[in-house]
Amino acid sequence: MDIFFKSAIATTLTACLLTNIETARANDELEQITVKGRSTNLIGSAISASEGFVGQEEIEVRPLLRTGELMELVPGMVATQHSGSGKANQYFLRGFNLDHGTDFATFVDGMPVNMRTHGHGQGYTDLNFIIPELVETLAYKKGPYFTEVGDFSGAGSAFFSTPNTLETGMASLTLGENEYTRLLVADSVEKVANGSLLYAVEKQIYQGPWHDIDEGVSKINGLIKHSQKLSDGILSFTLMAYDNSWNSADQIPQRAITNGNIDELGSIDTSLGGDSSRYSASAAWDSAHASLTAYFIEYDLNLFSNFTYFLDDPINGDQFEQVDERKVYGAQGHYHFDHKQSRTTLGFETRIDDIQEVGLYKTTERVRRGTVRSDEVTQSSAALYVRNTFDITPKLRSNIGIRYDYFDFDVASLIDLNINNVNLNDNNGSHNEGLVSVKGSITYQINDLFEVYIAAGQGFHSNDARGSTTKVDPNSGESTTPVDALVRSDGAELGIRVDFDDSVNASLALWQLSLDSELLFVGDAGNTEASRPSKRQGLELTAYYRMTDNLSFDLEYSMTDSEFSDPRPEGAHIPGAIDQVLQMGVSASFSDTGYGSIRVRHFGERPLIEDNSVQSDASTVVNALLGKRWGAYELKLEVLNVFDNDAHDIDYFYASRLPGEASQGVEDIHYHIIEPRTYRVTVGFRF
Repeated sequence: MDIFFKSAIATTLTACLLTNIETARANDELEQITVKGRSTNLIGSAISASEGFVGQEEIEVRPLLRTGELMELVPGMVATQHSGSGKANQYFLRGFNLDHGTDFATFVDGMPVNMRTHGHGQGYTDLNFIIPELVETLAYKKGPYFTEVGDFSGAGSAFFSTPNTLETGMASLTLGENEYTRLLVADSVEKVANGSLLYAVEKQIYQGPWHDIDEGVSKINGLIKHSQKLSDGILSFTLMAYDNSWNSADQIPQRAITNGNIDELGSIDTSLGGDSSRYSASAAWDSAHASLTAYFIEYDLNLFSNFTYFLDDPINGDQFEQVDERKVYGAQGHYHFDHKQSRTTLGFETRIDDIQEVGLYKTTERVRRGTVRSDEVTQSSAALYVRNTFDITPKLRSNIGIRYDYFDFDVASLIDLNINNVNLNDNNGSHNEGLVSVKGSITYQINDLFEVYIAAGQGFHSNDARGSTTKVDPNSGESTTPVDALVRSDGAELGIRVDFDDSVNASLALWQLSLDSELLFVGDAGNTEASRPSKRQGLELTAYYRMTDNLSFDLEYSMTDSEFSDPRPEGAHIPGAIDQVLQMGVSASFSDTGYGSIRVRHFGERPLIEDNSVQSDASTVVNALLGKRWGAYELKLEVLNVFDNDAHDIDYFYASRLPGEASQGVEDIHYHIIEPRTYRVTVGFRF
């Protein structure tokens, strides 16, 4: 830990402990806030400058190419895609290439989205099962300062919530280029089994802009939610269903375009793609003093990829299939104890991932040729935490918490010998590990308009359970050393927040984060692996300005310096670590019937290898939306990538081999282009 982190956590903990002898405000209840969105005044309730809320009012005027771009509502977050529409997005935040979700925890109605020990990548976060119109709020909390979040909490967390009822029913049809079609029906009914019943169905198909692949996206989502008042809280039961299949236009090598073999909308392997499904049932009870959620998730994924083409197998090719089939059981809850000058919260979390198979197969045109690895895994975790918020003086308050997480891993191979004639039974085994995390903050309210924060905390991410028991490499047969199951992160933040009469809401944060081990994407393996320790520090500015009742402006800027913290000859730059992100937008309503928005997203340069000799270019994308309502009817136009920018959505640098090239392959930039400008028109009806 560096001096900044040590000083921050020492100051925070010392001040928090002094609350036991300070004179505090009497008979002063902690403030309860009503969530509205970005304009919500968090002065007096937040514990850091980098947490906030987004409401449906802002979501409904946000032009979206993909559902996963909901994550870009988190200031500084970028969601890209290097494969087909059904695959989880690639996320970037605070100098992290989060891959598909590692180091950022995501929840929907209390259910975790990140998948542990996943077939494609640790922490895999697929948001395709979310219906954007049914996101009531999104709460985001950046940094490891929050006791309610454990695994994948280093960079932060996001909490999506669905409504219990809708003001009106809605039906809409969206048509766009490349055979994009989306149908949505949603409504809520009162007085059903002593409560209200919400239902929604979404169907989407899409061909995509690619020249040699029909994406063939066929996605369907369903949601049923019953809620009723019970005692002093709300009891709800929710069923969700998601099913999708697609073909993929994956990343392509730059030399193939330069040589004229394909164009930027072409592919090397045209038989890639996958299918996935997610079914869940959950129950939740929420009141002013307590919350309890229990859930069951059934999930599966079959994903076909080929990143190196003919490098490993010049005859059959390098295509592979990743399989994930599991059931997830879990519960979490907390209880608040209010005292006259403070609030103490006790909470717990438990989760069991019953993974019937997590596997990797060598394939050709989606036909299996042999098994590289196939395992059955049971991964269990339990956590307890306690947090205390204390009013030291009328302007000074503390927040201190401690959390303990315990993990148990059990791995059993489903095969003996694999396609490489490696005996995988040596990789069977069990492992358990626990971790204590301390978190805290001090907040000083200068006046009704300004508040300053100092926060520090510890987080972690779990590694793939297979890595904690693996002793033999399934490709080479050589001995290998198991990786740490739980990887610590240490973070600290200084910040300030300002709120002027609900017209200006802004925050500035200076932060630092250190990880004991980085997770990096490995192109020739198609997965992530544990790597070197790292350190990041940066600045974030978020501003929301409601200029009039009909016009608002928002700006989000982040700048990050990222590097490996252990000196090595190959260099200290972290591949994929983004240095700058700028997002800004204007939203307007015209009289009572018209509305619109325009948004700009700038995605900064990134090193692609450790010595920074190869970089990705920066990209800037502009999206726009314009809509009008006539009574119950609505017409909306979205223009995505307004200026038809042909920049790259994502870049990697690694070796691959095309037919006729040398056996060792060619190191090259591999990229996925931003989808060309596209128009989508929605016709809607409220009932």
